[in-house]
Amino acid sequence: MVTITSDKKLRSLIKESVREVLGTELMKLRALALPEVTDKEQKDIERHYEKPSRKKARSYSFSV
Repeated sequence: MVTITSDKKLRSLIKESVREVLGTELMKLRALALPEVTDKEQKDIERHYEKPSRKKARSYSFSV
């Protein structure tokens, strides 16, 4: 078991742990808030986005 000698180390460890837990809980809440997708809608989505577009984005560079 690891012993923590400094109050600052203990506080930072607790803060990090709380952030991790809150992050995972927020992800769960966000997933619950997403609307349900019917089978028909899912098939439609898959049909429209079967293959990703291979088009490249155009980029321009200007020199002054």
